[in-house]
Amino acid sequence: MKILIIDDAEPIRMILKEDLETLEGCEVATAANGREGVDLALAGDFDAIFCDIKMPVLDGHGVLEELAAAGCETPVIMLTGHGDIEDAVSCIKKGAYDYLNKPPDISRMMISIRNATEKTSLVKETRTLKKKVRSKYEIVGSSPAISHIKEIIDRVAPTDARVLITGSNGTGKELVARRLHDKSARAAGPFIEVNCAAIPGELIESELFGHEKGSFTSAVKQHKGKFEQAEGGTLFLDEIGDMSLAAQAKVLRVLQENKLTRVGSDKDINVNVRVVAATNKNLTHEIAAGNFREDLYHRLSVIVIHVPSLAERKEDIPELVNHFIAQVSEEMGIAPKAVAPEAMAALQELPWTGNIRELRNVTERLMILCGNTVTKEDVIAYATPSI
Repeated sequence: MKILIIDDAEPIRMILKEDLETLEGCEVATAANGREGVDLALAGDFDAIFCDIKMPVLDGHGVLEELAAAGCETPVIMLTGHGDIEDAVSCIKKGAYDYLNKPPDISRMMISIRNATEKTSLVKETRTLKKKVRSKYEIVGSSPAISHIKEIIDRVAPTDARVLITGSNGTGKELVARRLHDKSARAAGPFIEVNCAAIPGELIESELFGHEKGSFTSAVKQHKGKFEQAEGGTLFLDEIGDMSLAAQAKVLRVLQENKLTRVGSDKDINVNVRVVAATNKNLTHEIAAGNFREDLYHRLSVIVIHVPSLAERKEDIPELVNHFIAQVSEEMGIAPKAVAPEAMAALQELPWTGNIRELRNVTERLMILCGNTVTKEDVIAYATPSI
């Protein structure tokens, strides 16, 4: 473990260095002032930094500020005299992990180091996982149609305007909803998805609005609905065209009043949720047929984003295929494969009735069944298997 000690008192530096090296087997570097400490911290890969608060040239506050500005993520533990507790608390607010009174106990130092490094490791792991999730839901393509959608999202996302996303199955409506959330001021809040077509009609109200214990036979405990779960974030109502009229009426009330009532309760609950809806149906036809409320449609469709089918953006297929190859190779732990130009042209000629979802499945199939290079013959053999 590599430790940096920044302290203008030489006896403190030497004692801590000797104890950490001798008793704990650490590799320790020292700096006699804040300026020297910042230079060492940015040049080296340290697991933790111990920093005195009151020093010449650059004090502990300045060290924290410069390390933060440089993007240094190494945890900093402040060393303070008994009269400097207020200063130490101020340092915590500026990003220091902890503070210890001088002279610090070696056992207490090691506990602080371990806790700090565990936290840093978790933060890095979380960032990596979030990056993978974002990659999974990335909107891939540079065709005029997709570029236009990205431009609309960038304009609409910072607002709380409700958005209705339309398009065929498999076109990527969920990706649009997630990008709206990720680029909004609600990005730190939850993104809750509800597939309205997958929930039985008799349960949709309970799923959306929650229920109280005993409100119906299987309600053995209180349940918070999706609206409450999405508090401060985004609620994505997928396939809203399949929602029952009774549930539509309650959704309309939430959108109008920002209040809901759980099943089996008469108490109003305030909610702060942005609603994004999607459908593969023509809602104007559904309204004419009496299957969808016109007033709800107008509440949801402040902004309408239509996601084109893959047949309308075939120029994006090479980019999509390469994206899926990278995904599949990482997920399966296999080497990515090349696609011959003739094979890519053959993929662009196919009728993609299943849209992006079908293309992803075909790419995975080719990765598994083909040799090092996907050929036109492979596409003919495997891209459209007989049912």
